[in-house]
Amino acid sequence: MQSELAKQRNFDQVSSDVGSKLDAAPESITKEDAQAVHRAQTRLEGQQPPSGSISSVAQHQAAVNEGAAGSSASGTTTASSGIGGAPLDPTTQSQMDRQANYQDAASKVGGKLVNEPGNVTKEEADLLHSREQRAFGVTEKGGLASQAQHQVAENEGATSTLSNATPSDPSMQSQMDRQANYEDAAAEVGSKLANDPGNITKEDADLLHSREHRALGHTEKGGLAAQAQHQVAENTKP
Repeated sequence: MQSELAKQRNFDQVSSDVGSKLDAAPESITKEDAQAVHRAQTRLEGQQPPSGSISSVAQHQAAVNEGAAGSSASGTTTASSGIGGAPLDPTTQSQMDRQANYQDAASKVGGKLVNEPGNVTKEEADLLHSREQRAFGVTEKGGLASQAQHQVAENEGATSTLSNATPSDPSMQSQMDRQANYEDAAAEVGSKLANDPGNITKEDADLLHSREHRALGHTEKGGLAAQAQHQVAENTKP
């Protein structure tokens, strides 16, 4: 796996090369240039490059160049976007639409991968995969669509595990359930300790000890479970 320093150096090199071409000869920017800077920036930042970034500019310029090349080959004259208000030719517009559609899906799914990965769905991963393929002609290994599909596989595996678990399986019991169970036992045993300590049983103390450990991850020295166990010892003295 690349180190952060290696990722930074790679991005600096690629962005410098592509930036020089954008300044000196933007018509020479290719789809490969755009993909290279997109990969480098995504790996460095861990998310899709924002609108207006060098990656976004390069992708736009590559689309314009491909449209111009296609129109030239067919003997037509292509108007550049924004020059005299002339519209983009259909080929260029189509490519830009595909990239815009991809960026829209990437933004939504990328946000879920960061903030709520457990909610990424198969439909979202499939849509992103499809739009990445249409926008760039390839799907990048380890790219955002690949990450989304991997997350979906993990989510579906977790769902399958949950569906096969029994309701009483301690490992699947939520923290809130464990806390509620402890509080129930603590209320019952605590009341007996206060009002009828002579009737505290070993079963009462063991149940409280078990539920305290499950809820809190430990049993507190001098806590309610410890007091119950001490009282049981007193009650069972000859």
